[in-house]
Amino acid sequence: MPTILAVSGSPSPSSFTQEVLGLAARRLRGRGHPVDTLRLRELPPAELLAADTEEPAVRDAVDRLLAADAVLLASPVYKAAYSGLLKAFLDLLPQYALEGKVVMPLASGGSMAHALAVDYGLRPVLASMRPVAITDAVFVPSDAAVRGPDGRREPDPLTRARLDDVTDRFEELLTAVTSAERDAQPAAPRAAA
Repeated sequence: MPTILAVSGSPSPSSFTQEVLGLAARRLRGRGHPVDTLRLRELPPAELLAADTEEPAVRDAVDRLLAADAVLLASPVYKAAYSGLLKAFLDLLPQYALEGKVVMPLASGGSMAHALAVDYGLRPVLASMRPVAITDAVFVPSDAAVRGPDGRREPDPLTRARLDDVTDRFEELLTAVTSAERDAQPAAPRAAA
């Protein structure tokens, strides 16, 4: 089964961005996919900003991303750009760290005016890292948040349907890519009869 890393670029421990990321991760887990979560805010800040990949927690975060078959990347949008926390992490990765991976960008922000930050700010950075595919982005504005049964904020039904649709497309792409990679493997030699 392909592995998925869910990366939260939110500096806040009680983040709407993290809730949105969690919904996509739970949907994928519910379908049998192992999903590991990486909260960038838990990395040591001085080492992250210094791109100190020898620091054990930073090294582990990089290794987890490199080992994953696919990545969910979530960030709040501040001042019309994705978070500096996510930018610092992306900057310390190897140049083609996303090569062969399927990537799904997610973001949340104050209004739909920030929606283009994903396509014009984040998508080009991701594309430069050579993923095999980047899904449509899911942007969730603050006014699309409602209180769920447990009292937490979650996307309204229309936005949730879009998140589910893009998550399903992510899963389809991941399945296609891993099937193609498996089919491209040379067959093992057969023993002579």
